[in-house]
Amino acid sequence: MSEYPEFPGVDPYLADRSVDDERAHRKRMCAVGYRIFAAQRWGQLGDGHISARDPELTDHFWLLDWGVPFGEATVDQLVLVGPDGRVCDADGNPTGAVNTAGYNIHAPLLADRPDVVSAAHTHTQFGTPWAANVEPFRPLSQESCAFVFDQAMFDDEEVEVLTYDGGKRIAGALGDRKLVILRNHGLLTVGPTVEDAVAWFVMAERVAEVHVKAPNGRAISGEAARIAARSLAPQGVAWRAFQWLQRSLVPDVGVVG
Repeated sequence: MSEYPEFPGVDPYLADRSVDDERAHRKRMCAVGYRIFAAQRWGQLGDGHISARDPELTDHFWLLDWGVPFGEATVDQLVLVGPDGRVCDADGNPTGAVNTAGYNIHAPLLADRPDVVSAAHTHTQFGTPWAANVEPFRPLSQESCAFVFDQAMFDDEEVEVLTYDGGKRIAGALGDRKLVILRNHGLLTVGPTVEDAVAWFVMAERVAEVHVKAPNGRAISGEAARIAARSLAPQGVAWRAFQWLQRSLVPDVGVVG
C-alpha cells in the first residue's frame, strides 16, 4: 500500500526519476509554489522567492524571473542562477534577472546545506510582525509543534540582505533546522523538496498568526509538544500539505507548464 494513499501514483522523494525528469519536476513544483504564495496574497510588492536546486548543476538554482508576478509563474519563467549570481542557461547564456536578496539569501544557504533542495521566503501578514519580537515559536497550537524543536533565530539587523555575507549569516543561524525566523524581516523555511519548503512556510505563517493574535496564549507542555511533533514534524507531513495547497489554491495547475 502506498505511504501516501490520498495522492496515489506520486513519489514525493523521487527515488528513481532521471535527471531531466527531476529537473522538470522541481521547476514545476517551484512555479506551483509561487502560485500558492500568490493565492495567499503574498509577494505583491515583489518581495520573496522560492528556490529549486538544479539536480545536475547542484551549485545552481532556479528562481522566478525578476518582475514576473507570483500569480503568473510558469516553468518557462524560471531562471537558472549560478554560484556567481549570474542568471544564465546551462550554456552560460543570459536569460533573465534575479533580485539581489534572492541571490544573497539562497546561494549561501544552498551551498551550506547540501541536503536542502529548496528554500522559501516572503513577507507575510503575521510572520514579519512576529519576527519583530525576536522570539521563537512556542507550542501554542497544533501546527506549532512541527517547529518548536526545529527552529532557529537570525538576530541580525541586515533586513535588506544586500550582501552575500548576510546570507551566510542566515545560513549559519539556520544550521540544520527547517525554519529560521529573520529578525524584523519574516520567516524562511527549507526542505529536501520544493513541496516541503513551500508547505512548511505556509504552516509557519499559520503558527505566526496564532502567536500574533494570542501573544499571551497558554502553551502546552514540552512533553505534550514532543508527542505532537512525532506526527507533525516529519517530511511526509509537509509533502501532503503541499498536495492540499495545490489542489485548493492552484486549480488551474496545468498552466504552469
